[in-house]
Amino acid sequence: MWSFLCLVFVIFRVGSADLDSPCVHQLTTPLGLSEGPHWDSRKNVLFFVSIEKGEVYAYHYNSKILNKIRLDGTASPVVPSRKDPNLLIVGVNRSVVAVEWDGKNNLGGQQVLTTLSQQFPESRLNDGKADKQGRLWWGTMASEGQGLFYTITKKNLNNPKIAVQSVTTSNGLAWNKANNKLYYIDTPTLKVVSFDYDDKNGTISSTNKTVFDLSSTNNVTGYPDGMTIDTEDNLYIALYGGGSVIKVNPATGKLLKVIAIPARDISSVTWGGPNLDILFVTTSDISLSPSEKIQYPAAGSVFAVTGLNARGFEAYTADIL
Repeated sequence: MWSFLCLVFVIFRVGSADLDSPCVHQLTTPLGLSEGPHWDSRKNVLFFVSIEKGEVYAYHYNSKILNKIRLDGTASPVVPSRKDPNLLIVGVNRSVVAVEWDGKNNLGGQQVLTTLSQQFPESRLNDGKADKQGRLWWGTMASEGQGLFYTITKKNLNNPKIAVQSVTTSNGLAWNKANNKLYYIDTPTLKVVSFDYDDKNGTISSTNKTVFDLSSTNNVTGYPDGMTIDTEDNLYIALYGGGSVIKVNPATGKLLKVIAIPARDISSVTWGGPNLDILFVTTSDISLSPSEKIQYPAAGSVFAVTGLNARGFEAYTADIL
């Protein structure tokens, strides 16, 4: 059974679409730095990782069973394969690894497909997703300016293409409904930017536009981390250090809602559930002091937010093999 709290949150624009009553349900115990949630509608399973533990989790929505495997290194992100539902594509340290696992039984075989950022050996993979065609858009994090954002395809596996360079913490991304814009976060900038996106060629524009600047609002704190989008093209941004997920209209730059989460460090978000109307939220406890862990006993857990009167798109799967 889910344990849950019905939390009060701030509504900045009152209208018929905002008269909802969200509840925040705690799905798991604290797991460290939980991240990278991906809903696989073929199985009704939420995959996610605990980065520093090197663990990949499968939360089975129907049975509420949580299974895990452990890999040799940091683990993030995780994207299921399009052709084989029992194959996951996982970031392990700086490598893109195919991992055989059905989300239930023991870990199967593993194959390193490519290793990124050879010039920055201290970096690691951080966040990423697949696009509509199954290409991977994955980024690394490192010292200032040493992170990279890649496009990974079947054809360029031996030498993945750098889409954005000189970033620090490559993080949240999302495509709009028309699939002609890619929203992207480099966390320390405090900004969400948009690139013009060409789905046919798998390319983005050389310049970007800031659609939301966290430093320009006094209503929230923290750093933008993972991100998703709803069917009305509103962004949902996890705030690491901010204790909340914010809803933003990227067309206007307006902050629409603040959804309080019972943890300080909110790492990522994704839509899921049978109707894609549940917002799954990952959090972290690794930066908390002992006294802060007492203050935030559920930090590091995965949560589900219901009653938002919104829904998302089905997550794309990987097609790089």
